[in-house]
Amino acid sequence: MNIDKTLSKKKEDLLNYFRNRAEEFLSEIKLTYGNTQFKKQASAINKALVETKDNLIAALLQKAESENWTNKEKLECILMITYSNYIVMLESRNDVWQYEYMTFSRRIGELWEPFCKLCFSYPINNVSLFIPPLFLEVKQKLAAEIETYIDKLKISAEEKGQLKKYYHKVWGLVTSGEIKLELDLHFLSKDQRFVVDFKSGFGSNEKGNTNRLLLVASIYKNLEENYKCMIFVRADENNHYFQTLKNSGIWDAYSGNEAYNKMKEYSGFDIKRWIETNVNWEADFKADTMKYFLDNNLHQYLIW
Repeated sequence: MNIDKTLSKKKEDLLNYFRNRAEEFLSEIKLTYGNTQFKKQASAINKALVETKDNLIAALLQKAESENWTNKEKLECILMITYSNYIVMLESRNDVWQYEYMTFSRRIGELWEPFCKLCFSYPINNVSLFIPPLFLEVKQKLAAEIETYIDKLKISAEEKGQLKKYYHKVWGLVTSGEIKLELDLHFLSKDQRFVVDFKSGFGSNEKGNTNRLLLVASIYKNLEENYKCMIFVRADENNHYFQTLKNSGIWDAYSGNEAYNKMKEYSGFDIKRWIETNVNWEADFKADTMKYFLDNNLHQYLIW
């Protein structure tokens, strides 16, 4: 595999490369796991193909560094590598363990998030990633602030103690454990910190997740660092839970083309246009794989 800037246009070469690797891997995997161990075969081939993709990207980035490629040049190559790898991963998994609609629709959604995040890993605009705060740190900071405030009140020491006791009791009611403040993406743009949650779509049973997101955004909104919370949804969403978040006043929620437009606005790269130009599931899958998806009505989930 020759690595240069033209790799961004060499879909067929990449598909052939990953398919040849997949054949090599499957020959070894089937010696380790019998035909009845199809779940282990599927896990092993996925892992092997991911490692192959990562190795190829690592080699590309090393060359890009030595030749001073732009982020756009790196990103377009990495997107093509990643998409081609996805095609072969889905083919190979289906060869050893055929998909049914729930696992297939979920898998297509799972692949969308890391694909879109590549725009922020290699941005065209001046944005940078940051590490989100730990809930423990936030809790300690807020607790210190309120205790300092209580200590300044003109009330007795006993009353101050009672107030602090009730304050910590409220924390115990809010959560019985640690709240995960880390979301899917955290980036800084023009001194504004953004935290982003990606979702393929909202199902009919999203109440618990919706409440968690409302709590997380409420915590971020009460921090001094001026965080902005956004949700990017792949589907053209009009679900009740999506509308709850959209109307909450603490989440900026975008779906479908709106989400893609926001990704372009902040990263500087038109990922939607790239998808429309380069992603062609029906033409890129092997004929037998695509026939299986069509026969089982799985092609309806092949929408990005």
